[in-house]
Amino acid sequence: MNIKGKLMIIGGAVDKGSFTEASFDANVANNLNFFETGILKRLLTESKHKEKSRIEVITTASKIPREVGPEYVKALQYLNATNVDVLHIEKREQATDSEILKRLRDADVVMFTGGDQLRLTSILGGTEFHDILLDKYKNEDFVYAGTSAGAAAASNNMIYQGSSSEALLKGEVKITSGLGLIDDVIIDTHFVQRGRIGRLFQAVVGNPKVLGVGLGEDTGLLIIDDKMEAIGSGLVILVDGHQIKDTNLTQVELGQPISINNLIVHVMSKYDTYDLKTNKMHIQSSQYV
Repeated sequence: MNIKGKLMIIGGAVDKGSFTEASFDANVANNLNFFETGILKRLLTESKHKEKSRIEVITTASKIPREVGPEYVKALQYLNATNVDVLHIEKREQATDSEILKRLRDADVVMFTGGDQLRLTSILGGTEFHDILLDKYKNEDFVYAGTSAGAAAASNNMIYQGSSSEALLKGEVKITSGLGLIDDVIIDTHFVQRGRIGRLFQAVVGNPKVLGVGLGEDTGLLIIDDKMEAIGSGLVILVDGHQIKDTNLTQVELGQPISINNLIVHVMSKYDTYDLKTNKMHIQSSQYV
């Protein structure tokens, strides 16, 4: 099915400027590069009505929603967004509230903040809110944006637990169902900074049909149809298991190291693209062009 919406997944720690600092305006020059070329600016560019798009910041994943939400509102307003609000959904029963559902139906963009992705899916999964979200993404000019937990929860399969240091020991990575906006990928966040490559290796070797996506901080992917474009200042790591030749995954006991032969890894930076249909990557500034 042809998806009409756009998906923007971000690795966390989006450099939106420190609006909590009283001297922010005096120091705004330090943040101008981000505001002009960064992820939130691209979010507005890709949205239906640009700066006039109706944007709902959804704080469900966060344990400090009343602090996190206003930070995003201020950052987006600084980029001249004129129609931004925070949508607090902290209990499952709120995901069927008529006023909340109307706000979702009226939104051009939803921005899911960071926090705990299991909290996000356990509160929203299977609710009327979730159904409307999926329908809008499939059938409207609509942007789902998620950072950290909001990114991890976007796919059909979701990593919700697993230590970085022990990730290549069998059973150390826990996976459950996400919100299901995109199939055949699994997403991990804060990826480079927290050394989570092993978590993604284990997730992919268990089902090589799934493409592993590791998002660095202040880094993301814009996904339109089958094309992924790297955005932000850091790195995106892709783990492709389609060509795996061998593994000991089913032969070792829980807690034992996993071996993998012929696992393919790609590293993307800003403007690079990847085709989900052909599993081919294009480096925008290739030295061989």
